Amino acid sequence: MNRDWIGELAALPVLVPMLGAAATLIFGRRPRTQSALQISALTCVLAISCLLLHLVDEYGTTAIQVGGWDAPIGITLVVDRLSATMLVVSSFVLLLVAIYGAGQSISDGDEHQPTSIYRPTYLVLTAGVSMAFLAGDLFNLFVGFEILLAASFVLLTVGATEERIRTGVAYVMVSMVSSLIFLIGIGLTYAATGTLNLAQLAERLDATPSGVRNACYAVLLVAFGIKAAVFPLSSWLPDSYPTAPAPVTAVFAGLLTKVGVYAIIRTHTLWFPDGAFDDILLVAGLATMLVGVLGAVAQTDIRRLLSFTLVSHIGYMVFGIGLATIAGLTGAVFYIAHHILVQTALFLTVGLVERQAGSVSLRRIGGLAAASPLLAVMFLVPALNLGGIPPFSGFIGKVALLEAGAADGSVLAWVLVGGSVVTSLLTLYAVARVWSKAFWRPREEAPEGHLFAANLPTLVEDSEDVHYDERVDPGRMPRLMVFATVGLIVAGLAMTVLAGPVLGIAERAADDLHNPDTYVKAVLGQGVR
Repeated sequence: MNRDWIGELAALPVLVPMLGAAATLIFGRRPRTQSALQISALTCVLAISCLLLHLVDEYGTTAIQVGGWDAPIGITLVVDRLSATMLVVSSFVLLLVAIYGAGQSISDGDEHQPTSIYRPTYLVLTAGVSMAFLAGDLFNLFVGFEILLAASFVLLTVGATEERIRTGVAYVMVSMVSSLIFLIGIGLTYAATGTLNLAQLAERLDATPSGVRNACYAVLLVAFGIKAAVFPLSSWLPDSYPTAPAPVTAVFAGLLTKVGVYAIIRTHTLWFPDGAFDDILLVAGLATMLVGVLGAVAQTDIRRLLSFTLVSHIGYMVFGIGLATIAGLTGAVFYIAHHILVQTALFLTVGLVERQAGSVSLRRIGGLAAASPLLAVMFLVPALNLGGIPPFSGFIGKVALLEAGAADGSVLAWVLVGGSVVTSLLTLYAVARVWSKAFWRPREEAPEGHLFAANLPTLVEDSEDVHYDERVDPGRMPRLMVFATVGLIVAGLAMTVLAGPVLGIAERAADDLHNPDTYVKAVLGQGVR
């Protein structure tokens, strides 16, 4: 079969959302048309991503040299099983969150949010995510990160409230530090090797003195660790995400940290097949799990609680990467896909909780199970999935990682196994607290429940935080918002039902990662052009 056209498809997940962003800007005064264009563009990206996953799973890794300039001089986009899997999951999540946002806009009235900016920026964010997953060199990975940064700031600050501006500026400052460190790492790497192409770096770093190679990667690992919110570089996350609108928070929580995790996987497996930095990653994974989950159990704000669980579960992914075995990488890839779906679903559900109850503070809300049984189920299912209760996909992913750790047999791996179990139990405790207080306990028994007796204002303040612009509408949940959230919940359940095929794809992706020659040959020796 002629594989040229397969490679040509690789550029479309970047080009389609960019063209869609331009089209939505043209219709800036017609929000419904903007929304239709946004959802259409995202649907196209999802279809292309699914086709790419099918093709690379059948025919192997492929690459395109943009503009006809051969690697390592030109821009290289590479699609393998890992990047295609990430594209499919991310585009699916971005599509459903866009539908959720459309439902919110229709329900609240388009005048309540600057959609003329929001929707094009959302599509630019989509292009940045795709660019990061497809980039075949460090510079274009950096470009993908910067596209994400610019779009993220706009989405975080949309609405121009004081709280959002404050957290948006803090987020940008942290991201700029990460970008500066990334640039330093790029400069050091180019000075040491004369190239930024990932495949060529895999060859040249073998001939580079170990001290120089380790120094280059250490700098890059710090930059990627900030993006991925790996401890001790994770303190920025719980303060940045909870103040944004529900769709924005959901996308950030579900996707953006995974871009950093992806960068760690890609560079670590290509450049250090000998196991260097494995122990450092394992220790970082353990610390991330425990610190994150301990922060979660101390929270009374549901969004902050989920933000801390997000940090802790990044540790599971780093655990699998640090094992550097096919089994460990299989567990990591599976868990990344699971976590994107489940974490996004939970944040969207919390957005609906705030619409129903007027707050996400456990001190103020209660009785939601009786008031809205559907909402209770929508929280309970992904919460149990996140906690790793069998037979959900969270349990399957964690078992895969635990088995990989046990098979490794080292003392540190066994410590990680124990830490993973403790983290899972504490995660379950944290989400059980939310269920007990927000859903099961009558609102009248909440310490500050009397403050929410009737006619809740749009602006909700409490001693811990301020939430703006979430419309309070007890007893009514917009259908599109429910549809999108349920779609993500069902996708998480589908990973349980289809665990065999999904684990099969994850294992084949892990095998590719464990044998970087496949990637190198596709780019330098057997590329499309």
